[in-house]
Amino acid sequence: MSDLGSCAKDMESSSNKTNVNDCVQNDEILSPEDVSGASQSEEIASPDSDGDDVIKRLKEELCKQEAGGAPVKKSYPGHPSTHSSQMRQDVSGKFFKKCKSATFQIDGATYTIVASPPDGRGGRGSASPQGGAPRGPPSPSHTPPASAASAAPNGQLAKQGSLTIVRRSSGKRLGRTPSSPSCAPAPPDHLLDQVDLATDNLPPVDTPDACDKAALRLRCLLRQLHRGEIPAEVLQKNLNYAAKVLEAVFIDETKGEAGSGVGGPTSGAQRPAERPPAAAGTVQTRRLRTPVWARRLADEDDELSEVQPDAVPPEVREWLASTFTRQLATTRRKADEKPKFRSVAHAIRAGIFVDRIYRRVSSSAMMQFPPDVVKVLKTLDDWSFDVFGLSEAANSQPVKYLGYDLLNRYGMIHKFKVPPSTLETFLTRIEEGYCRYRNPYHNNLHAADVAQTVHYMLCQTGLMNWLTDLEIFATLVAAIIHDYEHTGTTNNFHVMSGSDTALLYNDRAVLENHHISASFRVMKDEECNILQNLSRDEFREFRTLVIDMVLATDMSFHFQQIKNMRNLLSLAEPTVDKSKAVSLVLHCCDIAHPAKRWDLHHRWTMLLLEEFFRQGDKEQELGLPFSPLCDRNNTLVAESQIGFIEFIVEPSMGVCSDMMECILGPLHSGCKNQDSSQNTPGGHEPIHEDADAQIPKNGQSKFKIKKPWAACLADNKKIWKEQAARDAEARALLQAQKEDDPPISVEE
Repeated sequence: MSDLGSCAKDMESSSNKTNVNDCVQNDEILSPEDVSGASQSEEIASPDSDGDDVIKRLKEELCKQEAGGAPVKKSYPGHPSTHSSQMRQDVSGKFFKKCKSATFQIDGATYTIVASPPDGRGGRGSASPQGGAPRGPPSPSHTPPASAASAAPNGQLAKQGSLTIVRRSSGKRLGRTPSSPSCAPAPPDHLLDQVDLATDNLPPVDTPDACDKAALRLRCLLRQLHRGEIPAEVLQKNLNYAAKVLEAVFIDETKGEAGSGVGGPTSGAQRPAERPPAAAGTVQTRRLRTPVWARRLADEDDELSEVQPDAVPPEVREWLASTFTRQLATTRRKADEKPKFRSVAHAIRAGIFVDRIYRRVSSSAMMQFPPDVVKVLKTLDDWSFDVFGLSEAANSQPVKYLGYDLLNRYGMIHKFKVPPSTLETFLTRIEEGYCRYRNPYHNNLHAADVAQTVHYMLCQTGLMNWLTDLEIFATLVAAIIHDYEHTGTTNNFHVMSGSDTALLYNDRAVLENHHISASFRVMKDEECNILQNLSRDEFREFRTLVIDMVLATDMSFHFQQIKNMRNLLSLAEPTVDKSKAVSLVLHCCDIAHPAKRWDLHHRWTMLLLEEFFRQGDKEQELGLPFSPLCDRNNTLVAESQIGFIEFIVEPSMGVCSDMMECILGPLHSGCKNQDSSQNTPGGHEPIHEDADAQIPKNGQSKFKIKKPWAACLADNKKIWKEQAARDAEARALLQAQKEDDPPISVEE
């Protein structure tokens, strides 16, 4: 609260510093009220010394005149160019009753003092008596009072005219020319005093009227802060409303456009360098953009029809039409004319509409999606997404379509200015790299499956609300490239066979290092550089995150990774590092096929075993010992999958779930304080209270996330155990037959 009050005082002080000199330096008018206010300020900035002299000479008399005090006899020194000998007389109310104006010069500057009658005639709009030239426009920070009468000490209105001072100077003020448009005029003080700061009947934050209401309330808050009259509760409610209006400027573009799932982001007219992590008790829910395949291109006339005359000046509307559409401007502006924004709100609105039109016009270059692909992608938010069906519909290009759709839904294409053609080329190159070795398992289908699973973890749990835009971008790209150019063999095979890749990376995370290095080489190509518009700092953070995440998929780090996270979560107040969190998420998604629906899991298992068996064949040819699960003739499939689920997948998913609940728990408690009618876009509740959760002693239910993988793991493990029992019976029967049948000797 003290920081806000200090900020408000600074703003008031800054305004006061320009009250006197801003008004007198460009044929502008200074009222007695303004001079009185300026005289109470401790600091008065004065670029010209003569302005200070005049003000110091006059403000004491003006203040006393306004206060109804007795006139003070004080003569001004003579000046050779003085236009009126009466200037040597006392500056008092009596003086101004005898003449309407007086003009004099001090240090080369001409001043005109004008007395206005009590009825308000001869005010700011009147012409100067000297020269007949019209006066400059009134300063936006000084609005004439509603009445020319001033307040008397007894509280009654004294019938006394107002007093104005005009300074004419040929000198140019620094940073401002007469042709420069001034800022939008601030509301009059009497209007600010009448503002009702109640927050019960405010317009919705996403309406044009909300911008004006918020601006007026902020002005009123600053005024009351300066006076020290604002209650803390009223201040909090109004600042909260103003913040929501500003947020609506960002999320208005995606409101109503949310595709399946929760979305993202952000935002909009501006792109912050990075959004700080959400603090406990406050959550900004992300919204996903509309999928490309679901977006209907609006007609340009319809788009421009949204730019209402009351929102954007006509000059800007004409500029929008001529710049971002094929419409020809109906009228031509003069070369020296420039668009004039009436207020900051108009500028923001114009920016929003420009952004909308830009997106719509540029969307014509977006990649086209076949109807069959669209049908499959409608289920992208399902935990057991059928990536095999996507591959069939996409002509064996699942990475191209799924990767493009995800990066668009999270707003990464727009936020980081990724050219659509560049992204399409990049995804095509990545897909070709996955197909290079024709692996049964580690191919483009696996990449698409992992990317979709990461999407579920980000979107359906609400984890993306904890991450910044750049962190989400890095997570999605890491999922897409995490097994790029996989050779279909394990790290152990590379080390044992002494491959060039193992020699290059010194037997340490051989494949994972190659995936990262080869992917960034692709992105160095100009046609594939999706990072071309990232700043230096953004690129460094992006690259660091991708490296950490992909290296964490090395199974040799598995147990240490799980142990470290479990120990961290056992602390009283754990603090989870974002890099470690997303690394664990990607690692779990990489091994998550046993946690999917049985038909998908079984198909993945058969493909993986076939890849293992091919490696075993190579090991046999090279005279190397068989790696685990690589011997075609001695591998127990069901038993191996049971062990993989019980010792690897289940513990990993359990720790990952605990981690996300630890992270999202504080965010969830903040969500409870928000409007209960607000659901995440796409109709999904990302976080919820488990109905079966036990009630701790403090009376609050423990926060839980949805865990669809738990049921799948249990079902799949049950099926594998049944299969293992049948396989054991079959092996026992075969062994019995071999023992019963004596070997047949063949006589020569």
